[in-house]
Amino acid sequence: MAKFNRYLITAALPYANGPVHIGHLAGCYLPADIYVRYLRAKKADVKFIGGTDEHGVPILIKALKEGVKPQDVVDKYHKIISESLSDMGISFDIFSRTTKQIHHDTAAAFFKKMYDDGLFEEKETEQFYDDVAKVFLADRYIVGTCPKCGNPGAYGDQCERCGTSLSPDDLISPRSTLSDAVPVKKKTKHWYMPLQNYEPFLKEWLLEGHKEWKNNVYGQCKSWLDSGLQSRAMTRDSEWGIKVPLPDADGKVLYVWFDAPIGYISATKELTPNWDDYWCKEDTKLVHFIGKDNIVFHCIIFPSMLKAHGGFVLPENVPANEFLNIEGDKISTSRNWAVWVHDYVKDFPGQEDIMRYVLCATAPETKDNDFSWADFQQRNNSELTDIYSNFVNRTMVLTHKFCNGKVPPFHMEVKDAADDSVLSNLLESKKKIEESLENYRFREALAEVINVSRLGNQYLQGKAPWSLASKGKQEENQKLIDNCIHLCLQLTANLAILSNPFMPGTAKKICHMLKVVDRMLEWENAGSLKLVNTGYPMREPEYLFTRIEDDKIKEQVEKLHAGLVKPVEAAPAPEAAPVKEDIQYDDFAKLDLRVGTIVEAEKVKKADKLLKLLVDIGTEKRTVVSGIALHYTPEEIIGKQVTLVANLAPRKMKGIDSQGMILMAEDATGKLVFVNPDVQTAPGSEVR
Repeated sequence: MAKFNRYLITAALPYANGPVHIGHLAGCYLPADIYVRYLRAKKADVKFIGGTDEHGVPILIKALKEGVKPQDVVDKYHKIISESLSDMGISFDIFSRTTKQIHHDTAAAFFKKMYDDGLFEEKETEQFYDDVAKVFLADRYIVGTCPKCGNPGAYGDQCERCGTSLSPDDLISPRSTLSDAVPVKKKTKHWYMPLQNYEPFLKEWLLEGHKEWKNNVYGQCKSWLDSGLQSRAMTRDSEWGIKVPLPDADGKVLYVWFDAPIGYISATKELTPNWDDYWCKEDTKLVHFIGKDNIVFHCIIFPSMLKAHGGFVLPENVPANEFLNIEGDKISTSRNWAVWVHDYVKDFPGQEDIMRYVLCATAPETKDNDFSWADFQQRNNSELTDIYSNFVNRTMVLTHKFCNGKVPPFHMEVKDAADDSVLSNLLESKKKIEESLENYRFREALAEVINVSRLGNQYLQGKAPWSLASKGKQEENQKLIDNCIHLCLQLTANLAILSNPFMPGTAKKICHMLKVVDRMLEWENAGSLKLVNTGYPMREPEYLFTRIEDDKIKEQVEKLHAGLVKPVEAAPAPEAAPVKEDIQYDDFAKLDLRVGTIVEAEKVKKADKLLKLLVDIGTEKRTVVSGIALHYTPEEIIGKQVTLVANLAPRKMKGIDSQGMILMAEDATGKLVFVNPDVQTAPGSEVR
């Protein structure tokens, strides 16, 4: 490891619009925590920075779906996320939020300095606009029919049914999710960062200076740079986010991917008054742990921002992981195909280290990998229980059986080659683990930890102290028993040190059984055979891991499949009812059908099926009582356009005069659905 005086480790800021799943853990939080715990054990000056990203379109969409304010959404999920990560032993020094004032101030000041230095381009472009809601629309606020698969609920950036990347221009019959209006193009002004100006810097710093980076990271960055960078907008039209700190920027906020990585800086400011030691001194090693979907932001855009601003260190490494799949299928939060961390903690209380172990052992370090509950069970039963826990438990049981529960002495006069191999193998394992950890090969490091317990089992089996004890109480036999158990106890103590970055709860359990303080877990102690003192009493043995039975795994698999949400399909048409008797044209001509826009809606008291609507028909606003309350909430129909029978005689319903009737269709499930025109129509227009 190169010589650095301090370390600054960050893990990607998750969007606070939902809980975290095990893919998040495997992608960045667990490897970051393993690395940080290793550095702490080496007594390094290290700060581990995390938090939630609480701005941007995903937050607004979640708030819209839940019918609450954006702040309510981020408050809810920040709590869930922080508790989930803490429960899994992710040991941040601070887990902050981008809605805090210190972050708003830091990000705004960062933008203002770049602006004052003339580093932005000011451009006017056409973007999609909702003329009813009077707001510019991010791509995710536009839905329509996918041109590839016909999904009627495709978003303006992607169809979640077929996975095709889209733009709003690609959609058939696009409409705003806010008002159902057809979006129009409207000019708007934004500030762009000319990333192409930073290509020479990036090629020298990254492509020439960091060829040691993981192939997936280096290759993606090289591809971007070879294709040529373009100017990218660093602001957005929105009321949710960090206000652009300029006088002519009403309704503008910082682009979330400009604002979010600055969250690492603001969180460090919040953590320590000496924050600039970690961000501005060249002898700091900055490492970003992320998933592969964040590579371009952490390796190209954020370093360019830091370079443009000036005065900050640049990342020494960005060890991004690939994606984790579940049971052979991609994780999908929209389909609820995920193992949620808070559910795991509830279903497997006190067994967080099992999931930490399995996710590290199967980490998608160089390619996408798969998690299955069957593999989870197999690794726990055959590796953690049968190898790791078995060695520690046998050692402790034999200590109590043959040595009165105390650390026996080591007798040099009967030492043999097998005893010598314990130390040499241990030192070799420590070296391999160190090298692997320092090069972000966590799977490799963990495999070597298991090898230490495997070697312990082999040594114990070869010595067979139970056989020696059966031969009688001869002094020499007892010395051989003492030596075996003494070395096995020293190996057990070493296992605690070597395991601590990966399974901290397990390491503490070992320390408890050995009656040693946590200070023993310092890395410099690894490789020593003098960690527990002769004559010191041990506590009673306890199992570190136990077998997980088939019914527990079956329960988890069934839970996963039961929670799966199938992709939204277009509702099938109901079986057509027979056409009613003929009427004359004059009968139809008596109907006055008008386009109306619902401007207000509320539930009718003591009437589960009724909504009271205020419908704008151009010349006036009509009160209409409609039996659609079982199908729609008042909030979701504001702005909807309907066809109104305007000359229907008023009728009193629940004490309310209903001045007309809106026309609806019924799908195959019995749900009433709006029959909207393809384009927004002026209220009062006649339907003929």
